[in-house]
Amino acid sequence: MKNRDAYLVEMGLGPLWKLRNPPVVDSDSVEDRSVNRGDGAAPTTGVGAPPFMPGEVSPRLDAIARMDWPELKTSVAECRACDLCKTRKQAVLGVGDVQADWLFVGEGPGAEEDERGEPFVGQAGKLLDAMLAAIDLKRGEDVYIANAVKCRPPNNRTPEPAETAACWPYLQRQIDLLKPKLIIALGRPAAQSLLQAEVKISASRGKLFDHRGIPAIVTYHPAYLLRTLQDKAKAWEDLLFARNTMRKLKEK
Repeated sequence: MKNRDAYLVEMGLGPLWKLRNPPVVDSDSVEDRSVNRGDGAAPTTGVGAPPFMPGEVSPRLDAIARMDWPELKTSVAECRACDLCKTRKQAVLGVGDVQADWLFVGEGPGAEEDERGEPFVGQAGKLLDAMLAAIDLKRGEDVYIANAVKCRPPNNRTPEPAETAACWPYLQRQIDLLKPKLIIALGRPAAQSLLQAEVKISASRGKLFDHRGIPAIVTYHPAYLLRTLQDKAKAWEDLLFARNTMRKLKEK
C-alpha cells in the first residue's frame, strides 16, 4: 500500500512538498453561481445554453428528472439527443459510490473511456486516482466520478455548447440522486457546465461556488496537468482546500 508521499511523487510534487499557506474556507464567502430554473434544465443563456425556449415543457427533461439509477443508465446508453451518439462506441454515465459525499465532474470520455465505458481510466485517470489518494480518498469509496458529457467528442475535442446542454439533464439528475456534500469541477468545460458561466480556472481556484445549495470547487483537469507539469502544485493546493472544505461541511 502506497503512502501519501508516494502519491505526491506520482503527481510530480515530490515527497517533501508542503503547502506553506493553505487556503482557509470561509463558509460565509460562498459565491452563488446557481442559476438553474429548478426544472432540471440548464439556463437559457450563457455557456451550454440548451436548444429550447424558456418555460417550454419537455417530456425528455421531465422523464430524466424522475429516473432512478438503472433507468438513468439505460437512458444514457440509448441517448440520441446530440450528434455525439453517431461516433461513440458507448456512452459513459459515471462510476462510484452512489451515496458519495464527493462528486468529481470532468469534461467527457476519451478514447479509453469510450472503449471501457468508465470515466477516467487512461493516463488522466491514473493521475486522478493519485490525486484522490493524496487526500485519503479512493475511487468508489465515498467518491463518484462523472463527466459533463457522456459520449466521447471526436478526437477528444472540447464539447460544444449544444452537446453539453443535451447531457445537462443527465448530470443534474446524477447530482440530485447523489446529493453530494461537495462537487469538484475538473477543468473549464466541467466548471462552466456546473456554474453556467464563463470560467477561468486560474481566477476561480481557491473559491467556493454554489450549485443549487451544494458547494463546488474548481480545479484543473488531470489531462491538463499531464501537459502542464508546473500547475500540479496548484492542483495540490486545490485538493487541500477541498479536503479542508469537506471537513468543515461534516462538522456542521
